[in-house]
Amino acid sequence: MAKKAEKKKDEKTLTISAPKLIRMPFKIRGISPYVQNKFSQKVLEQMRAAQEAGSTAKKGKKKDPKDFQALYEGSMHISTEGWYGIPAPAFRNALVSACRLVGFKMTLGKMSVFTEADGFDRDDGTPLVKITKGKPHYHEYPVKNASGVADIRPRAMWEPGWEATVTVRFDGDQFTEEDVANLLMRVGLQVGIGEGRHDSRMGTGMGWGEFELI
Repeated sequence: MAKKAEKKKDEKTLTISAPKLIRMPFKIRGISPYVQNKFSQKVLEQMRAAQEAGSTAKKGKKKDPKDFQALYEGSMHISTEGWYGIPAPAFRNALVSACRLVGFKMTLGKMSVFTEADGFDRDDGTPLVKITKGKPHYHEYPVKNASGVADIRPRAMWEPGWEATVTVRFDGDQFTEEDVANLLMRVGLQVGIGEGRHDSRMGTGMGWGEFELI
């Protein structure tokens, strides 16, 4: 009898609830320029060729003139269907980063909020959110390389008024619908997306990549 009671006492029941994942589309409109900087396929090919050549790569090599138009075109994410897009991970990373503003653990945020793709980049397969309104134009600005040498960088820029629909998938046990809407609002006003955003790793940004919820 004592053995049976002891066995019953040691038994434990663990109940894990199924994930409560909710999908919500949010229509956004840019209130500042959106600037894109894709790592171009041409640059990747040049790096590969140089690495394959090894130590002989730079011997007597003449520096080719910079093709500004090609660099501009290479800075854009274009889907396999031909439309322009914003990397879906950019929104997810920004949502996770915005968790710091409201005291929510980023480690939990990484497992609780996701951005669904409308398509994929035709060159490298990057998941993309479709830009539904607005066209890119050529933009260039001076920067300093890591070596301190000044350089001119051509980029694709969308003027304020650009639009997209971001579909967010989130854990309903961690966030409410209102939480996610407010978090995305903070992304648009306090974090930003793309080049020159407020939460840039390289500095304090240019005020680009801001958006509002429609």
